[in-house]
Parts: sequence; structure tokens; C-alpha cells
Amino acid sequence: MKPLDRRRLLRALFDAAMAAALNDRQALNRALRASGANIRELNCVRRHLSAIKGGRLAAACHPARVINLLLSDVPGDSSLDIASGPTVPDPTTCRDALNIVRRYAIELPPRALAMLESGEGESCKPGDSRLPPIETRFVATPQMALEAAAAVARDAGVTPYILRDAIEGEARDVAKTLAGIARQVARRGQPLAAPCVLLSGGETTVTLRGNGRGGRNVEFLLALALAPDGEPGVSAPAGDTDGVDGQEEIAGACVGPDSLARAWARGLNPRERLDDNDGHGFFEALGDSVVTGPALTNVNDFRAIVTGGAPA
Repeated sequence: MKPLDRRRLLRALFDAAMAAALNDRQALNRALRASGANIRELNCVRRHLSAIKGGRLAAACHPARVINLLLSDVPGDSSLDIASGPTVPDPTTCRDALNIVRRYAIELPPRALAMLESGEGESCKPGDSRLPPIETRFVATPQMALEAAAAVARDAGVTPYILRDAIEGEARDVAKTLAGIARQVARRGQPLAAPCVLLSGGETTVTLRGNGRGGRNVEFLLALALAPDGEPGVSAPAGDTDGVDGQEEIAGACVGPDSLARAWARGLNPRERLDDNDGHGFFEALGDSVVTGPALTNVNDFRAIVTGGAPA
């Protein structure tokens, strides 16, 4: 075999191996995102199928000192879950990850499943001698984003109320809960009087049931519109702070008390769109999508439910 032919063969073999690895990773991410598992469960699986997550990057830095400057995009600001903890020790195990896979009936690529079953994917545990001294500082968090939004509301003469920075659960279930709080504000003036804005962060989940174009924030908003059936004076934007909310370059959308009426007038069935996980298609048809372009960072989801008209 000529040297040139050998180089071509080696390159072809390398390219094939890289393509197979990429296909496995893409299949894994699709399966995880569609499962309905929460972010901590997803990251537990990811940590045990990675060469750098779960403290492995810190171990590779030994004995150098490690300083983490973190932008938190996860509920609760757990450094273990931010980027799946490449520079922090991981107390979870391959067995924990395997239990999550079985609980949600997640179909893993054969190689990934074998890593969990064999224990080959075990991460670096607390006390591991390979881990150097680690210092962690938070640069930005969901709570910081909510406090910045609250300041803007106060400047506009609207009372802000931060519900929580770490709300989780199915997007449509979270929507029903927050719609109930908005109704209590509008009808009873509790926990505060209108006009006000209810602010919340966190990371909801979507269990895929249909074939539409969607993301968790537009799913939340469509369910929110249906829950109060157009509660007078209630409007809300919701989006992901990285500027992307699911399958497309759409940060989220805005919903108002007239959204359902406008949808029906255009021949859109909101309930059918929600059942098809088609939040993007729904709000795009109404002209209510929010497209910011990639924000180049992310501190989680952002939701603001405005109840009552703002003062003149």
C-alpha cells in the first residue's frame, strides 16, 4: 500500500469514528430532552457519559489550583449541575444514572448503555486524590436576572413580586399554577394588589406528545393562555435567556388577554396546538414570537406575568 493511500485510509477511519460518536451523542441528547426528566436527572446521566463532566476536567488540572467563575443556568445554582459539573466532585453514581434511564424509559445508544451498566462511566467522587483545591464564584444567576427585572418594573411604577428563581415541573402544569396566582391577584388583590408583575425563573420540562415546533417557554405561555381563558388585564412574556427556546432561534413569546380570540379568528385551535407541542407555530402565526438572536450566555428561563394595567 502506498503511503498516500495509507494516510487516506487512516483519515477515512478517523472521520467514520468521529461521525459515529457524533451520531450517538445527538441521539442521546434527543432521547434525554424528550424524556420529561428534570435538569438534575438529565445532568446525572450526562456526567456519567462524558470524558470531562463530573469532576474529570478538574482531575486533569491536578495539581494546579482551580477557580470556577460560573454563570448559573440551573435551578438552585448547584455547581454540580452547571455544565454537568466538569470541575466539581460528583456524589452520584452510574447506578443512579441507570435508574433514571430506566425510570423514564430512555433509549440510549448501545455504547452509552454499556458504560452505565459496566460502571466504566464512573465520575470523580468527593475526596478523590486527583482533585486539586477548588474555589467557586458565581458571576451571574437566575436570581440576579429576576432582581434586575424587578428594578425595571419599579422604575415603571409597577410592583414586582419574585415568586421563585428555581421553579421546575411540566411547563403546562407550571402555567396552571401561575395562572391561579395571577387570578388571585386580579380578583382578590392577594398576595399583592394590581398592577403588579409576577416574576419567576427556573427550568420547566416538556414531555413530547406531538410533532409540532416548540420549546418549554412557548409551551408554558400557550398553557397559560388556556388556563385563565383570557383573564382580563393579564399579559406575559416568557423566554430563555440564551435567546433560543427549543428547536429554533426563538427566545420565547408574549401572550395577552386577547391571544385566544385572535387565534380563533385566524383559524388556530389553541388546544390542538398545545397537544401537538406546537407553541412556536402558534405564536409565530399570531406575530407574537420573541426573536432576539443568540444572547451568547444563559441564566435560565424568565417569566413575567403582568396583572392589571400599568399606571399612566
